[in-house]
Amino acid sequence: MASEKHFKYVILGGGVAAGYAAREFAKQGVKPGELAIISKEAVAPYERPALSKGYLFPQNAARLPGFYVCVGSGGERLLPEWYSEKGIELILSTEIVKADLSTKTLTSAAGANFTYEILLIATGSSVIKLTDFGTPGADSNNILYLREIDDADKLVAAIQAKKGGKAVVVGGGYIGLELSAVLKINDFDVTMVFPEPWCMPRLFTADIAAFYEAYYTNKGVKILKGTLAVGFDADANGDVTAVKLKDGTVLEADIVVVGVGGRPLSTLFKGQVAEEMGGIKTDAFFETSVPGVYAIGDVATFPLKMYNELRRVEHVDHSRKSAEQAVKAIKGKESGEPVPEYDYLPYFYSRSFDLGWQFYGDNVGETILFGDSDPTSSKPKFGSYWIKDGKVLGAFLEGGSPDENKAIAKVAKTQPPVANLEELKREGLQFASKI
Repeated sequence: MASEKHFKYVILGGGVAAGYAAREFAKQGVKPGELAIISKEAVAPYERPALSKGYLFPQNAARLPGFYVCVGSGGERLLPEWYSEKGIELILSTEIVKADLSTKTLTSAAGANFTYEILLIATGSSVIKLTDFGTPGADSNNILYLREIDDADKLVAAIQAKKGGKAVVVGGGYIGLELSAVLKINDFDVTMVFPEPWCMPRLFTADIAAFYEAYYTNKGVKILKGTLAVGFDADANGDVTAVKLKDGTVLEADIVVVGVGGRPLSTLFKGQVAEEMGGIKTDAFFETSVPGVYAIGDVATFPLKMYNELRRVEHVDHSRKSAEQAVKAIKGKESGEPVPEYDYLPYFYSRSFDLGWQFYGDNVGETILFGDSDPTSSKPKFGSYWIKDGKVLGAFLEGGSPDENKAIAKVAKTQPPVANLEELKREGLQFASKI
């Protein structure tokens, strides 16, 4: 007979959302033995953004226990002992292969059953691999991805083994930009390749992208736009040696890092729960169409109150906040205390080299660029506003101070009216600071 364990609350997934949910449960009050976290990773929940930044630094690299949750938002660090002290069961290195919502049962690859009364789905995203598309040679050694700490360890090993070699980064989004920078800092010869006309096209305008591309070029990163990796060559040991591009170019490579996006991990629940926009559909409290089942972080498609529409947000800030909201809602239902609806201001950020940007709001409508966007400046500081129907809906700032970043967040939140775009461009950051 397979083993069976019962918990009042089960969090499925062990990433950022799981860790922040556990902290909120502890804050709201949870009895020993009531809560379990089931994670396929071998370590307690940690701040995932560290993997593409500090974890890969050549000096003073970040390592656990340094970046367990909740240090990324200035909170306390939850060491594995914290969970045991609170009577929260951490069930690690455990992959759930079957979920039956009707019987409230989760089954692991090893055949163990876990039953629950309330489930929080915090499964996050899986990384999209080139082998998924059958790209020839994509299964060669040293073609690497980054999602979990295991992936980061493989990347660290490859960086050390191929010191000073040639790296090709496939993809022009967050991972592409952050890893190109970190590989350059590790003294690699770096080439970025992506099919779009400019980097980070889901957020950046052509003007914003032009700054980062020029800055990276000045740092010695080569950028090839508008083309795809269509195949890889390997040597007799199966180690990658070259990347073949659609335009016929062949790039020598000792390491290839691929960052072409992720997919929400919701397959366990297919046909059991309402879905929307590739995610699991929830209400403003992150409860799904199945009562007592909640979805948080990357997998949730939720009502974004500000814009009165459904959205799915893949970002650490929303992972943290959606986790806290779901637990407050669960506890509020039990105590009869009303909980306000989730009212999220979209927020994205990235750091690389000596740069750091933040974006708030919605990137729709017309745009203006303000400030010093000269990539050769010693301290570039510039931004953009997105204007639609006479109101500012989105704001972006590179090189801002904490107060300046707060000011652009306030702009996106309050959506001030603007009559004259030329004047707005002239005022730039001043416009934000007087709101």
